[in-house]
Amino acid sequence: METLYADIIINISHEALDRVFQYRVPFSLYEQIRVGQSVRVPFGAGNREQRGYVVRLSDQAEYDPKKIKEILSIEEDSVSAESRMIKLAYWIRENYGSTMIQALKTVLPVQDKMKQKEKKSVRLMLPKEQAPGLLDEYLGRHYAAKARLLAALMDEQTVSWERVTKDLKIPRTTVAGMEQDGIIRVETEIFYRNPGPGGMEAEAALPLNESQEKLIQEFKADYAAGERKTYLLHGVTGSGKTEVYLAAIEEVVRKGKQAIVLIPEIALTYQTVCRFTKRFGDRVSILNSRLSKGEKYDQWLRAKNGDCDIIIGPRSALFVPFPNLGLIIMDEEHEGSYKSEQTPKYHAREVALKKADMEGAAVILGSATPSLESYQKALDGKYRFWTLKDRAKEAVLPDVYIEDLREELKQGNRSMFSRRLYELIGDRLRKKEQVMLFLNRRGYAGFVSCRSCGTVMQCPHCDVSLTYHRDGKLRCHYCGYEEVMPEACPECGSPFIGTFGLGTQKAEAAIRKEFPEARVLRMDMDTTKRKHSHEEILKTFSEGRADILVGTQMIVKGHDFENVTLVGILAADLSLHANDFRAAERTFQLLTQAAGRAGRGEKAGEVVIQTYSPEHYCIVTAAAQDYEEFYRQEIAYRTMLCYPPVWQMLTVLLAGPSEEECKQTAQRMARVIQNSGIRVIGPGEASLAKVNDIYRQVLYVKEKDYKELVKVKDRLELWIDRQELPKDIHITFDFNPMSSY
Repeated sequence: METLYADIIINISHEALDRVFQYRVPFSLYEQIRVGQSVRVPFGAGNREQRGYVVRLSDQAEYDPKKIKEILSIEEDSVSAESRMIKLAYWIRENYGSTMIQALKTVLPVQDKMKQKEKKSVRLMLPKEQAPGLLDEYLGRHYAAKARLLAALMDEQTVSWERVTKDLKIPRTTVAGMEQDGIIRVETEIFYRNPGPGGMEAEAALPLNESQEKLIQEFKADYAAGERKTYLLHGVTGSGKTEVYLAAIEEVVRKGKQAIVLIPEIALTYQTVCRFTKRFGDRVSILNSRLSKGEKYDQWLRAKNGDCDIIIGPRSALFVPFPNLGLIIMDEEHEGSYKSEQTPKYHAREVALKKADMEGAAVILGSATPSLESYQKALDGKYRFWTLKDRAKEAVLPDVYIEDLREELKQGNRSMFSRRLYELIGDRLRKKEQVMLFLNRRGYAGFVSCRSCGTVMQCPHCDVSLTYHRDGKLRCHYCGYEEVMPEACPECGSPFIGTFGLGTQKAEAAIRKEFPEARVLRMDMDTTKRKHSHEEILKTFSEGRADILVGTQMIVKGHDFENVTLVGILAADLSLHANDFRAAERTFQLLTQAAGRAGRGEKAGEVVIQTYSPEHYCIVTAAAQDYEEFYRQEIAYRTMLCYPPVWQMLTVLLAGPSEEECKQTAQRMARVIQNSGIRVIGPGEASLAKVNDIYRQVLYVKEKDYKELVKVKDRLELWIDRQELPKDIHITFDFNPMSSY
């Protein structure tokens, strides 16, 4: 028998160990060993026991067989990584920059096996005609416990284990004895933990309108022809994108395949799962970070065994091991939460496309406000472009009012609410209609603004706002420009200049003060820490047990409340003037999504946008729900300043305890990049230059061809391996970042 060797990735996230190590497979494991399994191996000079993953099996030794160590054991309590997931991990490692073990842990969000839930019952095996005689025998011999159990089984044939042990108080020894005599049988049924809403009545599919039907017929034709395409579904808010998703999934499931539905926020899970469960029943499951380890493992197992057809969840749900994946749907595809903030810093959209290509699946990307990246690819013909221009159910888009807070201040209104918003809130409370108040808090780092004229302190070189620092200086985190905080507005001379900021708690307190009769709910990170807190808040609001819902962006994404007829956006500028080249795009998306929550039922809706920048193109186009005009102006800005998606960008972040070592290493890396003829900006301090006594330096690399940036990353990784860099400096790569560093 030939000797078998295994290439193994060691479970240590360190660049120096980012390679395979070959081990000999003991004969006792030949029948069990598989690619993707987790194993225990001796590692290093001290032969310390470590976990590793098998990535290849071979009968060829890579070096002297006498020096090759032997695998100790297979980890029975771990989830195996299938070969296709290992291939995907390799692709992620190469395209985003990370160690292989980091990539493997990404594609294996569920790594530990958990004990499955069991349901035990006791069944009567004795023929019914013999049972009365045996019962008389038990009673005559004073076998009270046996008599109780037999009497119960004569009535019901099968009795639950809980009733046997708790209600009837039958000792386990009695059960074991009767089973040994062949009178009864203990049956064990394995069942899955179900984290989703149960007991929902099935609902028939809503009839598709003409526009929706046209798209689905095209999808069916492509699918029947064996064409697995990527579709960008651009539909205005309330246009019925979900109905298109449901119809596409129905077609895929009918062909014996499965579907993954990605959503950007856990807050959207409850409402989304309810709609899908009513359509597809218990063949729907969910996967997210709020589940227990047991719930996660069971959903993973359900998918792997083909016991469900649809998995719904945020980006980690992308990696469920469906045996026959047919469709990936990415709702609200523009959302920044689809980009991982941990290494590897992958984007779920790109990984979804790669996974779909590997497994022969179609992809539908849906949004009322598509990312510029996806919209450009649709215009270029790389994605099939679908549009839904009208709201479903004959609903109309809401009337939108832009309120200039500069004028409010001139009129003596210093409150949080413009006069129009205040009047409309009172009107809705009288009519028993509901209100959503959105606080655009994405730009949490404060910017400096004049309350008189609305001027925002901007960098003269980068067209982004300056950030206020505690040393009294305003800095640009893209080019390093800085200036002293002015005492008066440089435009109008007003002394009312300062940092701009507002919190949801402050907003809630103001609402309760102004409208004491209103029932108010708040939804933000503070109020949704507990498990199921998202569902509880949304259910309370959906059932009409609250009048006003105030919150951050989690309240404006995809929710559908028919009685909401007013949406107030309290501070549109908080994200508009964030220190980020994507600030205008994010603001347009958030405002459009927020406005889309109003008037989704039979009643007409209204939206009030409060801003100090009423003339900004992202505010004007969001109010008009005019994506095409926004795209035209935003893409011109990106082209002029060489930003994605026109140009590609790689961010290199260095972090370490020594500020000087960090700077010197960053400067050396910049020279390596410059020597290759690629454009590099920096190094310079990151936006958060020091976090927990760790100093941060950042480099930006721009190039039109994404593949050239991958080559830069590869070159830097090779340079890092060959240099004796300080051990405590951590270097990460981020392609086309979603936020500034």
